[in-house]
This record gives sequence, C-alpha cells and structure tokens, in this order.
Amino acid sequence: MSFVDMSYLKKSNLQNGILTYRRRKTGQLLTVRWEPCMQDILDRYTIPGPYLLPILQPTGQDEYEQYKKRLRHINRKLKLIGQLVQLPLPLTLYVARHTWASAAKAKHIPLSVISQSMGHHSEQTTLIYLASLDTAVVDNANKMILDSLC
Repeated sequence: MSFVDMSYLKKSNLQNGILTYRRRKTGQLLTVRWEPCMQDILDRYTIPGPYLLPILQPTGQDEYEQYKKRLRHINRKLKLIGQLVQLPLPLTLYVARHTWASAAKAKHIPLSVISQSMGHHSEQTTLIYLASLDTAVVDNANKMILDSLC
C-alpha cells in the first residue's frame, strides 16, 4: 500500500476484518483482508481520532502538509537504516512497496494479482515497476561478479 493511502485511512475503512479504501492516486477501490499481524501493529499504535494510523493528526494543520512532512521524515530514517546495513541503494517507502512486488513476482504470483494488489489500473504500469527493480538486481549482481574478478 502506498504511504499516501496509509496516511488517509480512517477507522471506518476497517470493518469485520476487511480494509476497504480508494487509492488516492487512481480512485480504484481496494479491499484487503486484515491479518493478525496488522492488528498487532494497530493495537500498539492506536490513536484517538478518525485516522487508523498515527500519521495524520486532527490538529487543524493541513493534512497534505502533515503527510509530506511524515513521508520525508520516514524516508530519511529508512535511508539511515539502509546505510547502516550497507544496502546497495537508498531504502525508501517507494523501494519497500516495490520490493513487495518483486518478491511476489519471485514467488510466481500472477502479474494480474500483483497489479491489482498495487492498485495499478494497468498491468503495463506494474511491468514498468518490476522491470526497474529487475535492472537494479541485475546491476548489483554484475557489480558483485566484476568486483570478484578485479
């Protein structure tokens, strides 16, 4: 799920073990079964107010500005974590989201399912994301091989 979609989730989006929401980018209606591990996280970080997750606060401050500020903050922290574990590329929420797609592809999950899960209107969009991730993996493998020869 994209961070913007997570940010705007309301408690009312979760009913009877099913999360239903519209992608902010495309308007596509998505439903996700609410898993026990998701509930564990929610129980740990429950906040008062209408939002499901502690990203936006009903403080009167512009919601979109809060979203952008939180996104920058989280991406800065993820990049630091990535550096600490010496990842070959910067870790961001974007990378995390699309790593899921790459892992799904590696598990032979059909492209149509991956595309739907990502909230893409077109499988072609999903192919573009998967191709860009595959290139990074190939580049990294190539570098490892070349480094071992030099």
